[in-house]
Amino acid sequence: MNKIHYQFDFKRFREHLVDVTLTFTADNDNPIVWLPAWIAGSYMIREFSKHITAVTATIHDTNAKNNQRLKKLDKNHWQIHAKQGDRISVTYEVYAYDLSVRGAYVDETRLYGNFTSLALAVQGQENQAIKAELICPQDFYEVNGVEVSLATALPEKMHQQARQTIYQLTADNYEQLTDSPFEIAEQDEFWFDVKSGENSIAHRFVISGVQHSDLERLETDLSKICQSYVDWLGDTPFDDYLFMTMATSSDYGGLEHLASTSLITPRDDLPTFFEQAEPSESYQRFLGLCSHEYFHAWWVKTVRPEVFLTANFNQETYTTLLWVFEGFTSYVDDFMLQKSGVISQDSYLKLLAEQINRYYQTHGRALQSVAESSFDAWIKLYRSDENTANAGISYYNKGALVALCLDLTLINHGKRIFDVIKVFYDKARVQDNRRFGMTDANLDDIMNECLPKDVWQDFRANYIDGTTELPLFELLSEQGVSIEQKDDDITWGMKYMSEPTGLKVQRVVRNSQAAAAGISANDVIVAIDGLKASEKWLKATAKTQTISEDPAVCHVFRRDELLVLEVPPVSDAHVKQPQKWTLTAGDTIKLDHWLEWK
Repeated sequence: MNKIHYQFDFKRFREHLVDVTLTFTADNDNPIVWLPAWIAGSYMIREFSKHITAVTATIHDTNAKNNQRLKKLDKNHWQIHAKQGDRISVTYEVYAYDLSVRGAYVDETRLYGNFTSLALAVQGQENQAIKAELICPQDFYEVNGVEVSLATALPEKMHQQARQTIYQLTADNYEQLTDSPFEIAEQDEFWFDVKSGENSIAHRFVISGVQHSDLERLETDLSKICQSYVDWLGDTPFDDYLFMTMATSSDYGGLEHLASTSLITPRDDLPTFFEQAEPSESYQRFLGLCSHEYFHAWWVKTVRPEVFLTANFNQETYTTLLWVFEGFTSYVDDFMLQKSGVISQDSYLKLLAEQINRYYQTHGRALQSVAESSFDAWIKLYRSDENTANAGISYYNKGALVALCLDLTLINHGKRIFDVIKVFYDKARVQDNRRFGMTDANLDDIMNECLPKDVWQDFRANYIDGTTELPLFELLSEQGVSIEQKDDDITWGMKYMSEPTGLKVQRVVRNSQAAAAGISANDVIVAIDGLKASEKWLKATAKTQTISEDPAVCHVFRRDELLVLEVPPVSDAHVKQPQKWTLTAGDTIKLDHWLEWK
């Protein structure tokens, strides 16, 4: 018998509720159960326990049943009054209506969950084998009117009972359980194999939600991308792999897992039956998402920051290395699209230019290093506001460009960033648990083997620990890339959107004309120089100011109060508009040396 047994009953799916029973044998007196406060791969305290209502326990023995309401010790720990050796059943309900890839979502069409949101762990028994049963009522099948199916990377069996279907899952331990989401829904799917030496690795792609996409085209492209990764890295850290996708109108995101990924995508990003040989920009975005999360099976799930080898899911686990793991991945994901032949080099250069333009539009790059950005992920990245771009930098965005610069620097010394990644992966796969923890120290050791020590130390000091502007122009030019630069059109240094009432300000760049006037995020500009505010009139006024010394008079609503603000003409004191880059192939011989890496 498995020591840890869960039942997740979805009979109240219309109310977005899951009824959970956890049964285990106490290893000590007064055992404690707990729920993670965050999920691996998404570095913010999520407080999943807020969705759990009253927790009760039954103590089983030969004479009687002892029912009790559990004592809560803190936000995500409960204690049971019991003795060592007691067989205990803990029951509770979970509200599940989070459509993101990080939580759990239950309604008439879809039963989806990360067990970090659903499964209380038994403290001290996290390494015990687990059996988990998903109980799906017949009512759910009848509501859908179609045959629904289960998708999960865990081993599973299906049992039919009166008016319900039970999916029985097994996991080696709590980590495997919580790193293996599931979905029960109407799904379209396809399978493909990837060759790893003499072995074939099965890959399954399932998609739910309303969509009418060309899955044969997706299968062709995705199999090329996955094969390119395995050819490079030599083998896989998984026996088979699952892409689990939900299509909606506009949601976007992905989360990596041990042998699967959970994705959510706008249906317009999926390939149409009229897709050209060169994928559309929207389809490239989805392929990039798949590529990104797939690579994480090697580069986060296998090689990971050392502090994540035994991460504490009750509180923040800090590292300065997310620029390596998310940044390298954000460089590699698009690179492998063109390496696999799925997109052209021209398309790749366009994707790279978008990363570069995003970097130059982020004025906080001069204030926060990419190492600091990694450390501050818990309080900044997932909590962006109107000041985010002024105060910091994304370790995804700058991390990708640091990876680019590092790759191009390594080329000049006969190495590639892909060699560095492979060295770390080789260290992981010889371990019994196929895990290797990266530190700043062992990263320095590997880099000092690939680059002259002074070159690496200068690179780290300037571009990782410091805020020196990245040498993008010089390094890309050396690789045969033709670069055109022009000022980006950010009028008065503010981002805004047109509304019937005027122009609603979304963000104001520091030291800009708008900032000098006192214009702030969420202001609504209703009039400029006595005329109704519109985008066309704003741009005309700003153009006039380039040859005039007169301020522009703006009538602005802040909350429900009308303000009159004067926007000064542009001067040397105001921050320059960021440059917008366009990259094209110049010297193709040099370009091929970079992009056609073997």
